[in-house]
Amino acid sequence: MADVFDSSLNLEETHFKEGFNEGYNDGITSGKEEGRQRGLIRGFEIGEELGFYMGCVDIWTSAIRVDPNCFSPRNQKNIKTLDNIVKSVTKDMDSLRLNFRLVCASLNVKKLKYSGYRKGSDANMEV
Repeated sequence: MADVFDSSLNLEETHFKEGFNEGYNDGITSGKEEGRQRGLIRGFEIGEELGFYMGCVDIWTSAIRVDPNCFSPRNQKNIKTLDNIVKSVTKDMDSLRLNFRLVCASLNVKKLKYSGYRKGSDANMEV
């Protein structure tokens, strides 16, 4: 008889724990989706801006090839500097990926990886 009443007394605690666990799991799921959406938006913004700069550099570099005197030496130097910066940003992605893997390893996080769009020779590489 005491066991029947014990389960009744623990009913509130049991429902609290179940509710907490359900809420926690739902929070993790929605948090991941929210993070994914924010990351996609921010990534698109950065990629779009980087593409803009790359396009401008390509146009200006093409103009210099057609007419080496179309811009002053100082402007040509600035265009080359901008080109180097844009290229370094893309190279820094390799460093970013490596450092991310190092942090994950040091935190003992084994299954966290970026599985987004890859092109060309990167398609077979795991990040």
